[in-house]
Amino acid sequence: MEAWFALLVGVFFTVAVYLMLSKFIIRVLLGVAVLGNAVNLLIFTGGRLMRGVPPVIADDAQVLAGPAANALPQALILTAIVISFSFFAFLLVLSWRAYDDLETDNTDEMRVAEPVNEPAPPLGY
Repeated sequence: MEAWFALLVGVFFTVAVYLMLSKFIIRVLLGVAVLGNAVNLLIFTGGRLMRGVPPVIADDAQVLAGPAANALPQALILTAIVISFSFFAFLLVLSWRAYDDLETDNTDEMRVAEPVNEPAPPLGY
């Protein structure tokens, strides 16, 4: 079971890197969202996939009787979901403002610091 999840994590990371290397901002945003999901699935897979065995210690025992699901990765994933959603919302607003000001989502055309038809600066004094 973990092998299939590991393969799925690899596919998610591959798709995320492919989308984040694009020159269009919308694809970069989708790549960031997929990357967040890939990391969450990686943490979840690393925390042992056990069904039906909660990490509860009996009253008369000091330790767990056998292997059980780990609750820490689930708590980390819940925190990561909130953080990745807020980061995605920030990037979405930032890209919307850039698109609104520059009227393009192509990063090659967003070179405000490098004007195209400006004369070259003087080379000497």
